Amino acid sequence: MHTVDSVLECRWLAPVRPAPLLADHALAIDGARIVAVLPVAQARQRFAARERTVLDRHLVTPGLVNAHTHASMTLLRGVGDDLPLQRWLRERIWPLEQALVDEDFVYDGARLAALEMLRAGVTTCSDMYFHPQACARGLRSVGMRAVLGIIAIEMATRYAADAEDYLRKGLAARDGLRDDPLVSFTVAPHAPYTVSDATLRRCALLAEELDLPVHIHVHETDHEIAESLRAHGLRPLARLDRLGLATERLIAVHAVHLSDAEIGLLAARGASVVHCPVSNLKLASGIAPAAALAAAGVNLALGTDGAASNNRLDILDEMRLAALLAKGGGDASALPAAQVLECATLNGARALGLERRIGSIEVGKDADLVAFDLGAAETMPVYDPVSHLVYACGRENVSDVWVAGVPVVRRRQAVCGIDPASERELSMKIAAWQNRTQACLDAAR
Repeated sequence: MHTVDSVLECRWLAPVRPAPLLADHALAIDGARIVAVLPVAQARQRFAARERTVLDRHLVTPGLVNAHTHASMTLLRGVGDDLPLQRWLRERIWPLEQALVDEDFVYDGARLAALEMLRAGVTTCSDMYFHPQACARGLRSVGMRAVLGIIAIEMATRYAADAEDYLRKGLAARDGLRDDPLVSFTVAPHAPYTVSDATLRRCALLAEELDLPVHIHVHETDHEIAESLRAHGLRPLARLDRLGLATERLIAVHAVHLSDAEIGLLAARGASVVHCPVSNLKLASGIAPAAALAAAGVNLALGTDGAASNNRLDILDEMRLAALLAKGGGDASALPAAQVLECATLNGARALGLERRIGSIEVGKDADLVAFDLGAAETMPVYDPVSHLVYACGRENVSDVWVAGVPVVRRRQAVCGIDPASERELSMKIAAWQNRTQACLDAAR
């Protein structure tokens, strides 16, 4: 009998690949990796576990991937509600960031975001924000896997003076974090309307040199497209294509307003789209053509955007809304539950260049896992566990979470790098940031 660190015995297992659903199966985990997926009876014969966990009324899935967020903006949750995107940015977000955002803001906000996401089954997030090293410290302090953006924007902030300064600092952060196996990077120009041609070309070269994805907001609003046509004579995606960015590395975030030809271009180039349905609706940006993108073969992932425009960091919310919005076109079979789960796991991993490590439950992959308790009144009876996950479950059904084989949530409580005293300390810091933010809002009135 082989000894391993842990065995999880699951009522249902949704590996995503190679099988959509298995019943009464176990996972054997040693170190960070999955070493076997097999029926429970066989697992008991083959493996002696240092820890055996019985999940007899649970569905276990790969860890959810939040493929686009601004984690530290949890500290700005609710400050700009009921405003369209341009007013939200210019009247609330950018002035508050200029007044408040430093390394402490980013660290405290990222730590708060990580706790929220882990309790909602999100094990990986792809972040685009200032001070990536501080963000990494916050996310990793409670066990979350982090993908950080080497951001670029022409606007001066407290973090950097110009686009070259942003890139220089982002590259330094990458060098400083290269030894953490749970941290990786993207090149992250903010958006076509905030980044020059020269900087976009520089980002394309960096992505090629460093073998990194390119994470960028694109085609989020009609206003963005109209301004691009006025300033450049091209729609934003066509401009990115001209500058060498419309490739298999591209992670096009939002992609709400697309023509059929643009969907075809994204598919032909092997690009990914991150669908953020809640944020898109809340900012009145529109509804992305998710079903058409998926049908065309575009790698469709899911993201929450930041808590300032959502106001939750809850991929389960995005999964349900994405499935329902897709069916609003008149086809009830559009984006079925199993496909939505793939969008929230393997497709997100693929967009981020992590599909060989996470995104599905396969031997040799890292054990990033979530257990959903389906034994509560609101989820009974269970005929199709994956369908239940998308249409019936909420983050309150997440019971346990593992990242690279390490338990980070047990019975709904975060257990990695946090205890009641440190959580109280974080709550006090959040209250202090709220007071500072409120003072800025009052002064602006």
